Amino acid sequence: MSAAANPGLPVPQGKYVAAKRNGQVIYTSGMTPRREGKLLHLGPVKTSESLESYRPALELATGNALAAAQALLQPGERVTEILTLTVYIAATADFTAHSRLADFASDFLHAELGASALGTRAAVGVATLPGGAPVEIQLVALAGPAPSDR
Repeated sequence: MSAAANPGLPVPQGKYVAAKRNGQVIYTSGMTPRREGKLLHLGPVKTSESLESYRPALELATGNALAAAQALLQPGERVTEILTLTVYIAATADFTAHSRLADFASDFLHAELGASALGTRAAVGVATLPGGAPVEIQLVALAGPAPSDR
């Protein structure tokens, strides 16, 4: 399903696809906090701001990554696990709470998918991200059968 066919899907900002599937494994591209192609949050992350103020950016970017993965599911499938989650954070040099910000992404996935959403994770500080985004999310998910309704 293309982003044009589903306006809720993330729109690639270059020459790449939002997600790619190999067997049951789905890899997403890095997703920033965009809606309909528009960046809604700008970086960098600063120590002078509360961590909570960055939660909406993390949730939107993580939701975009999950939506990209879910767009590649076949009928009767769901995302059964998040194998790995990478959280890139464009932050000022004195910022050191990367893991605490990455927890917002983990919390979002846990709320959406349950305990299977907690896989391996990296929180990586970077100088800049595309378009001036404060965060970027990339994940690897596993597709499997959806529970049957009985």
